[in-house]
Amino acid sequence: MRWVLFVPLVILLALFALSNQQDVQIRLWPFDLVWVSSLGIAALLIAALAFLAGALVVWGATLPARRRGARLEQAARLMEGELAAYKARDEKAQREVAMGRVPDAAVVPASTALVPPARR
Repeated sequence: MRWVLFVPLVILLALFALSNQQDVQIRLWPFDLVWVSSLGIAALLIAALAFLAGALVVWGATLPARRRGARLEQAARLMEGELAAYKARDEKAQREVAMGRVPDAAVVPASTALVPPARR
């Protein structure tokens, strides 16, 4: 689907560069640097630099969200491990009850230990 938008855009940019062959001088103030190039190439280069600057700004803006997402994934993995441990304890306790034995206190945790305190 991206190609449907990307290919026509590249074709338009190539046609723009080919149809604007006039030479232009680009000066960088306050330096005495002068770059002579065709108008089409200069415009495409400036557009590419603006695109990269925008991409850098977006990348920087999304960095906190990506860090938060990584922390949440780590917390989810930890909780999945704890859940698996609780399920194993529960299965062991159910097996002991099925055999007519009373499960150990270490096998059946207190109900308050299963419920984390509410955050506000």
